[in-house]
Amino acid sequence: MVREWDPRTAPAAEIESFLDALNAVFAADLPEDPLWENGMLREYLCEVMPGERRISWIAQDEPSADGQPGRILGHTHVLLLGDIGVLEVMVHPAARRSGLGRKLIATAARRTYQEGFRSMGVEVIGDTPAVGFYEALGFVREYEEDRSVLRLGTVDWVALGEMAQGIGPGYRLEFCPGGPPDELIEAYAMAKAETRDIDDGDLDLRPSSHDPQRLRDSLNCLHRRGMKPYIVLAIEEKTGVVAGLTEVVVPAQHPTRADQWDTIVGQEHQGYGIDRAMKARMLFELRSVEPKLSEVQTWNARTNEAMRAVNADLGFQADREWYEYGVDVAELVHRLDAGS
Repeated sequence: MVREWDPRTAPAAEIESFLDALNAVFAADLPEDPLWENGMLREYLCEVMPGERRISWIAQDEPSADGQPGRILGHTHVLLLGDIGVLEVMVHPAARRSGLGRKLIATAARRTYQEGFRSMGVEVIGDTPAVGFYEALGFVREYEEDRSVLRLGTVDWVALGEMAQGIGPGYRLEFCPGGPPDELIEAYAMAKAETRDIDDGDLDLRPSSHDPQRLRDSLNCLHRRGMKPYIVLAIEEKTGVVAGLTEVVVPAQHPTRADQWDTIVGQEHQGYGIDRAMKARMLFELRSVEPKLSEVQTWNARTNEAMRAVNADLGFQADREWYEYGVDVAELVHRLDAGS
């Protein structure tokens, strides 16, 4: 049975069942990844940015003989974001090859079409059954990147300390737990805005906020979802300009592995070792403020050779391929209806 699901009001037992299914998927598809915890999981599933909506569905076993709800076997949601519906689908390994994934996508695609959206995008992990599954449904691969993982237990902290000090003269680094101070929000947003027009093929399924108010909203949303942001800024001392920034988020749902987000250096400030120094400083700060943390993961386009080299210097190891697929919603609905 597939039904619309609101995690905000779902019983605690359903949230736990969702977590069990999610971790079964991780065990099958990403066995080296840490399992998720029920730390603000409900909030993670329901909180969104202003102007965005997330619609969710679950598939469950039949109720037990004593009337207890069946376990969750599948879940999908679509985040209605700008002009695209961002899809996520999970199917418990025990329920795969049963048509459930196709049914979940058909449900989400029809609703997305009814809501007036014309395209959908989805992130797909390389070397998993999802690749062939989405391609068979007509999804087209539009962007490729690689995930790398740094295990803090392998870090050469002496060498890292030298990197953190290796910034050119005239710049200083500032560590901002929780996000940048409000007096720096506009300068921070300007630094991020410099990259907004770069077209590298990314579908923007995880868009970066560069408007000051949107950035404030984004930081507030992260906190509500249990995702603690940490920022290191590079400030040009003579002007006070934010010359560079790097962002890491530590989610309550998997607090042993952090997510590296944007790392940006303004075009006028490149060539001064800012990117490497910021990321090295970040690792020192994380070691101090997040004692549970053991790993950091990051994603980089294959064309971004400069950042890939910085990450290699820091000790990141290539891990998995990651893809973004897109599809025309009307064509997807037609294809699914014709095959039903």
